[in-house]
Amino acid sequence: MIYNKKVTAIILAAGNSVRYGKNRNKNFEKINGKSVLQYSIECFDNNDKIDDILIASKENELDIINKIISDLNLNKKVQLIVGGRSRKESVYKCITKTNSDIVIIHDGARPAIKPIYIDKCLNTMKEYRGASVGIKAKDTIKITNQDGIVLETTKRSNTWQIHTPQCFNRKILVKAHENCKDDDVITDDCMLLENLGYKIKLVEDDYTNIKLTNYEDLNILKQYIGDKRDIINWLNEKFIYIRKVVQKIRKTFIKSDIDNLEADK
Repeated sequence: MIYNKKVTAIILAAGNSVRYGKNRNKNFEKINGKSVLQYSIECFDNNDKIDDILIASKENELDIINKIISDLNLNKKVQLIVGGRSRKESVYKCITKTNSDIVIIHDGARPAIKPIYIDKCLNTMKEYRGASVGIKAKDTIKITNQDGIVLETTKRSNTWQIHTPQCFNRKILVKAHENCKDDDVITDDCMLLENLGYKIKLVEDDYTNIKLTNYEDLNILKQYIGDKRDIINWLNEKFIYIRKVVQKIRKTFIKSDIDNLEADK
């Protein structure tokens, strides 16, 4: 809950993974023994601003995701929703299955999302009706026609690459979806609110919030998440070592105090 408003997280995992090119759902790929989807679920489950979680799933993959959920010790209620034929349909099915004031929508295939960006996105909901995280483009972006002929070059200073999560006033998002039911050009929910004239606030995240789109992305994510895990393991080992040293020092001082007391007698 934020600003006394209920928040539902919607995690999308019902896509066809066509660009992934491996004839399987990329959300189920393993990194350090955990599925990509599990990383996303855990991040939202551990956020105290999130009240509950909906996961969009293919009907024939409900059992797989149920198994992932049952193996986790989750704090929040999680409900599976059978997704639609497109991302837009899946989102609409989810936002009409909750009565929350705010929804925060995330690609299940972005396992490296950091809690701070979930918070920053939600914090915009006091002033705006829609928001998204993203990064300012490092490369020059050119707009072309269907034949690859350049029509326009954007300015890098105000060109963004959009990520998830994205936050919305749920009732306005429902209205925006119903206003554009037959529009197949929509690639994210911000576009729907833009069509209704709402201002969308962009919040800068970082380049580690990678979406697993192509198979090559899996190796990048494995390296990043693996490196992060190695650092955590190293810190844990150091903490255990320091604790043992402190305990040893304590025992030495206690023994010394006891010896001094005995000597005083």
